[in-house]
Amino acid sequence: MAARGQWPLQLAARLKRRPFVGGREAARLVSDSAAQAPRQPPVADGAAAVAKYPPLVPSRTAKSKSAKRRRQEEYYDKVHAAPSAVEKIRLLTAFQRLKYVVYPQTFAINGDRWYQHFTKTAFVPGLPPALAPSPAEGDSGSAGPDLSRLKSLVCHAILQERFYLKKRQPFVFKQRAQSALPFLRNLVSTLSSTLTPHNPLLGVGTLDFEPEVGFYWLRGERTVPRGHRGGRVDPIRFQIDDKPHCQIRIPKPLPEFMPLEDSVSQEVPVIHLEPDRLPLFQRQYNNNIFIGSKVADPCCYGHTQFHFASEILRRERLIKANLADQIEVRLRANGIASLFAWTGAQAAYQGFWSEADVTRPFVSQAVVTDGIYFSFFCYQLNTLGLTVKADQNNHRKNICWGTESMRLYEAVEEDDIKGFNDEVTVSRETETNCDNLTDVLGDRKSGYCKM
Repeated sequence: MAARGQWPLQLAARLKRRPFVGGREAARLVSDSAAQAPRQPPVADGAAAVAKYPPLVPSRTAKSKSAKRRRQEEYYDKVHAAPSAVEKIRLLTAFQRLKYVVYPQTFAINGDRWYQHFTKTAFVPGLPPALAPSPAEGDSGSAGPDLSRLKSLVCHAILQERFYLKKRQPFVFKQRAQSALPFLRNLVSTLSSTLTPHNPLLGVGTLDFEPEVGFYWLRGERTVPRGHRGGRVDPIRFQIDDKPHCQIRIPKPLPEFMPLEDSVSQEVPVIHLEPDRLPLFQRQYNNNIFIGSKVADPCCYGHTQFHFASEILRRERLIKANLADQIEVRLRANGIASLFAWTGAQAAYQGFWSEADVTRPFVSQAVVTDGIYFSFFCYQLNTLGLTVKADQNNHRKNICWGTESMRLYEAVEEDDIKGFNDEVTVSRETETNCDNLTDVLGDRKSGYCKM
């Protein structure tokens, strides 16, 4: 009770210390302070007025569109200001959400059209114009690889796995892999070392076996259907995790097939359905951008990938299931997805991303084979601007050239190869340019690259 009684006395003492100012006294104090304040010089005609207060910016944590725009601009500025490609890749892959996992070898019907839409890729049948041979080159006498020797090396690699070695009974669904994978490994190693004198890049390049290749990108937008973030508009995220059988990396980029700003008549398919209808499934794990080596590796450009056609692409099973028309479709999907991931990761290693698009094309090549049939693909990455904002006025599109699969031989009887396709090995006797895969494996038009 004593403490309660002291409050009125303390309040009265405080009021006595603060005399009340009002009426004429308050007006006099205001006029004196205004007279003592420094006067601002008058603004000249035509001069821009200087702001007295900092600009009003939206809150960083609000749910408004302006706040989202501010967070996005700050994030873009942070990526642009990153001092190295490693830091840019870390910033681009740090934010984790649910993303669609794109598998290069898919069982989906007409999956190649969906993959073209996801990667903004136009598919052109055949080889690039830069690789088309001219009749005059066939009559020239320039030195090139000994084609008879290359043919003997291929035949020896086939017999090594089919005749010379005695292997145990393979597991179920592993019959093709038991002979095709060692054959492909021996073929690539032998031919790359044999053709090094004709292509010096192979001597300084790197041959990787079963490397991990990954690429993460954004394409399109969607509205979150439910949950605590329901109703928000988010970009659609994609991830490719590829594992080719082997690949060749080189320290210098391959020459472009066509200029960056040029285009082809083929259009990119536009699909308005959600990727769930393909079907694709969403997962959340670490985003990955990787070419098979670290950024500091000097061999940071891709030359050629070799992919083994698994049981998903087995011809006998597709024909038995009345899906013979999907054989080439699945091979195209494999070539498009694998090469887009590889070239996109190469561009990211050079500091390019969706808001800082590529200034030069990135070119790579791929071979998809089951040991008997060979398909050849060339890819030129012209743009990484696949987000909704970056794709508004972006007329570039990525281009993929591909050939239909060709059979190398019919059968192996004892130490003889029956039905060997001579058209595969027929090539020009003179070949001097060995910068592309078709030159590495024989000839540009009908060399060993298109078995």
